[in-house]
Amino acid sequence: MTRICLVRHGETDWNAERRLQGHIDVPLNATGVAQARATAANLAEQSFTAVYTSDLQRARQTAAEAARSLDLEPQPEPRLRERHYGNFQGLTYAEAQSRYPEGYRRFHERDPSFAFDDGESLEEFAARIRAALEALAARHAGEQILVVTHGGVLDIAHRLTSGKPLDSVRDFTIPNAALNWIEYTGDGWRLLAWAQQDHLAAARDELPNA
Repeated sequence: MTRICLVRHGETDWNAERRLQGHIDVPLNATGVAQARATAANLAEQSFTAVYTSDLQRARQTAAEAARSLDLEPQPEPRLRERHYGNFQGLTYAEAQSRYPEGYRRFHERDPSFAFDDGESLEEFAARIRAALEALAARHAGEQILVVTHGGVLDIAHRLTSGKPLDSVRDFTIPNAALNWIEYTGDGWRLLAWAQQDHLAAARDELPNA
């Protein structure tokens, strides 16, 4: 068995603006830094073998706070990056819908085969995240690890552990800096707890209308 605590990075200005970040390297804002510190304090009494993080700075900044409180060195893992949104990156959701109405429709409807120009399809993204999580679970059998990553990654992780299809409407929240617990056993993945945020004053959801 491997237990993983998944944490979405703290808030960025682009989160507040409802702007698609993808692989663009946006730092935490002041709220995000406070969220990262609150999450670190909440996790300080937990026992983790390792801390892994997406190599984008919003995740690295969040992971650094937690790793410091746990006396561990965060390990960058590029496979934990957000989905590559291609030509949508840097646009607000409203701008993307206005400029690319057909592409936005397929994106909004969660068409698994739709790939952004120079970006990833949902199927490609899901395969990348599944492979990354399975590799970490195999590396840390019998241990508990912390993984700091992105909203889209957590969406895939929830579906991987709950059995929810890729193209189904998301009916669960993904707040900045909340705690999400999953487990891997010989029988596969299991969802333990989701969106724990009692340690946070407030947190934005990953959805554009939340």
